[in-house]
Amino acid sequence: MNITTETFFRPEEVAREHINLPAQLFNRCVLLLNHSPIRNVFIPVRSMQYQAVIDNDEIIFVDNQGYAVQDGKGGRLIILAWQVPMRSSRDSLSEPVPIDVVYYIREDHETHRRLIGEFPKAMDLYKQRLKENNNPEKTAAILPFKPS
Repeated sequence: MNITTETFFRPEEVAREHINLPAQLFNRCVLLLNHSPIRNVFIPVRSMQYQAVIDNDEIIFVDNQGYAVQDGKGGRLIILAWQVPMRSSRDSLSEPVPIDVVYYIREDHETHRRLIGEFPKAMDLYKQRLKENNNPEKTAAILPFKPS
């Protein structure tokens, strides 16, 4: 198995809000993570030029156009994150999941609203491509970022 590591920088938080993630969307994320042979799932959200990365504690969204270098390491900046433990317990699989939406660049409710609609479509394409070919796996390294 060929494993690539990508680096992401986490800027300082600018805003946070509590919402409920639809159960169907959360369940799909958990299934993808459970079927992954590694600890991350990378899903391109091409319609927005973003990349989503699912791990055990959160789903981060990264702008594919934004690149930063700090301490000799280069990587993409996290725009926002859905902080939710993928192992959270619920009474029902149809129950919405409370999460924190954390904004890192600016508080952008429009981007978040679009992600709710585009992310499931991106997951459909991801699953289709997995069936079609055997893609190399990736892992993520998330580092704090302090702009100079």
